[in-house]
Amino acid sequence: MSEIETDIPPEDHRPRQRRTRPHRTVEVWLGIARQTLREPILRFAGHLALLAVIALGVWAARVGLDTLPADTARTVETSAELVQATVTIAPLLELDDLPPFSGGPLINEGVTRLVDVHTIFPSRPRLEVIMYVVQKGDNLFGIAEKFGIKPETLLWGNYDVLQDNPHALKEGQELNIPPVDGTMYVWHAGDGLNGVAEFFGVTPQDIVDWPGNNLNPDIDISNPPIEPGALLMIPGGHRALVTWSAPRITRSNPAVAKILGPGACGSIYDGPVGTGSFVWPTPGRTISGYNYDPVVHPAIDIGGSTGHAIYASDSGVVVYSGWNDWGYGLVIVLDHGNGWQTLYAHLSQINVVCGQAVFQGNVIGLMGCTGNCTGPHLHFEMMNDVYGKVNPLNFLP
Repeated sequence: MSEIETDIPPEDHRPRQRRTRPHRTVEVWLGIARQTLREPILRFAGHLALLAVIALGVWAARVGLDTLPADTARTVETSAELVQATVTIAPLLELDDLPPFSGGPLINEGVTRLVDVHTIFPSRPRLEVIMYVVQKGDNLFGIAEKFGIKPETLLWGNYDVLQDNPHALKEGQELNIPPVDGTMYVWHAGDGLNGVAEFFGVTPQDIVDWPGNNLNPDIDISNPPIEPGALLMIPGGHRALVTWSAPRITRSNPAVAKILGPGACGSIYDGPVGTGSFVWPTPGRTISGYNYDPVVHPAIDIGGSTGHAIYASDSGVVVYSGWNDWGYGLVIVLDHGNGWQTLYAHLSQINVVCGQAVFQGNVIGLMGCTGNCTGPHLHFEMMNDVYGKVNPLNFLP
């Protein structure tokens, strides 16, 4: 069979593709995309389509997809196609087709901020002196710890109330609570910053720089314009505390204790010498109230009940027996003849007299709460001619 000749090229036998302009909907879409509204519309359309598919899926699961009418099944397929088209339409737009960014939300693909509902506020240092009313059961160490300062700072800031005696603390007293460790000073006419600073062991600039004092940085240090009666904080300042505990009382000179009160003894005594080892002076061994502090409280307070026996911690001679005017109430002091002295305070009863010889473990009195105290306990001190006042817990078994 002969070939049929034609003027039409062979390749034109293939179906021709219709070349049409982009659909009007696509042009509108591109216009919207250029206005940076593409992302919100995509999300909205996608969510809407997804909700429609989910709703149809739930309904289909109830009645059975196989029993759906043909028109409904085609609707489900069409919805699925719409979701796919919504998701895949974005790549049709090239980055070069979009105008430069001119506003709208920026999406940061880098470090993201974690959602944390807990906000940490920075702690700011306190600058002012506050007042605190002593509560039942308070002691100097507990109050100091509560406000983050040292016990001696409390004493230095409240000399008019406590007079450097921690046992003078009583319920209902109002105490100054300094903002930082140091001393407080009431300014007097004629004072100079040089002299005040030297007395408390700091520099004048330390006082000027403390913001709570509200002093001009260019103040005349030698003649500062500070009003008499003004209360200054001396940060880091210190001074010697007035000691209210017993001095060293020996059997050869017990009269040195006359300044303590009517319990002082006046004669020279002789008696047994201590063993050099010590026993607990109370039945219990619980520290109550104050522990040992070399500056504020050079003793331990041993807890118990009124009437508990008080024992001689070592053998010796009684060199003080009676009332103490410095807040210790009824007191016994034993000289052990080997450089050691022990003191027993706040007793409810004394069973020994001046000059009496006692031996380790003898009952010398009863526990109580005489003098300045907030509950029955034994205030127990140990003093050595070489070491001074020591921590009894380092020498008790």
